[in-house]
Amino acid sequence: DIEYEVAEQGSSQIQLQGGYGGGGFIGTLGLSFNNFAIKDIFKKEAYKPVPRGDGQSLALRLQASQFFQTYSFSFSEPWLGGKKPFQLSTSVSYSKQFLFNSITRRADKSRRFNIFGVTVGLATRLTEPDDFFTLSQALSYQNYDLRNYNTGLFTFGDGTSNNLSYTIGLSRNNLTIDPIFPTGGSSFTASAKFSFPYSLVNGVDYKALKDERDNLDPTDPDDFARIGEIDQERFKWLEFYKIKFKADWYTSLFKIGTKDLVLRPSLEFGFLGAYNNDRGVIPFERFFVGGDGLGNFALDGREIVQLRGYPNQSLSSTDGGSIYNKFSLELRYPITLGAQAKIYALTFLEGGQSVNSFRDFNPFDVRRSAGVGLRIFMPAFGLLGIDFGHAFDDLPDGSVPRKWETHFIIGQQF
Repeated sequence: DIEYEVAEQGSSQIQLQGGYGGGGFIGTLGLSFNNFAIKDIFKKEAYKPVPRGDGQSLALRLQASQFFQTYSFSFSEPWLGGKKPFQLSTSVSYSKQFLFNSITRRADKSRRFNIFGVTVGLATRLTEPDDFFTLSQALSYQNYDLRNYNTGLFTFGDGTSNNLSYTIGLSRNNLTIDPIFPTGGSSFTASAKFSFPYSLVNGVDYKALKDERDNLDPTDPDDFARIGEIDQERFKWLEFYKIKFKADWYTSLFKIGTKDLVLRPSLEFGFLGAYNNDRGVIPFERFFVGGDGLGNFALDGREIVQLRGYPNQSLSSTDGGSIYNKFSLELRYPITLGAQAKIYALTFLEGGQSVNSFRDFNPFDVRRSAGVGLRIFMPAFGLLGIDFGHAFDDLPDGSVPRKWETHFIIGQQF
């Protein structure tokens, strides 16, 4: 007979990070417990230093600069019911953004944009068509509160918008050997996010509002105020649908010695649409393409799409795009894949674009780039990297970008 004595181990993390960007210091404080046991939360003897053993995740995070503050709390249970992988996840967040004062070069805290959000999600593995599929669903609500916050994107500087939406996603992941450096398999994700079609039942004549708005002069103070009132009515409850798709493939071309040279092609597509064209596409949830993809904050629901070789978010308009697509081809070679550190070099070709109408959308009319990079993964720090990208095309506004851009990568993979 063999007896095993098992002791639960913690995998908690403390994140303390500081940096300079966006015109000021950015500080981050995070605390995460990755083997939490919420059922023992009221048992004094379980605090060593926290209850653990059930594989649950609990995280608290604070990020702040002079221009924004973000507070978030999340909890997930990977085995709801205890019989099979069925994940329940919840999160609550509160954010503040302050408008930049061009005279003082500081944040004007009397002009702010606050967001409260809550999300509840469920995810489960499927057995059909095979065991690699996962179905996920989420219900989320955000309240956007603007106070004296006039920008080009939000014509109503004082008011609120509400975003109640449902998201369903289907993914398939059969990556082989090592999730940090896969040598085979593929990963596909498709999702749809949509709100209730309020314009079908609320009785508002959005065509009349659109016609009135089109006849107003935004340079006239009275007309501009009326435009804000109309847009407050249009976007009081956000009405939209959003489709996204992403696919990655990994193929080992041949071995150099004992190491695989891996080819990784990928493609992405996203579309933000409106049920009612008179009501229009919402000013939230838009796509911003270009750069390293490391958005410091995304208070308006924006999605930052990385495209190396160009400045951050430079391939979209100031207000973001409602359609984007991206192609990427990457060649990877491992330097070391040890347990303490995994290091690999890469070279890439990629291209992408962002537009606001299918009339302007040509999937092959993209801004192109190429470059080289390096990735380092260590368990204590996660994924770190650096890329040097060369731009081949002008920016959408006609300006010429720097031919080489340096991108620092933290906690994500291309």
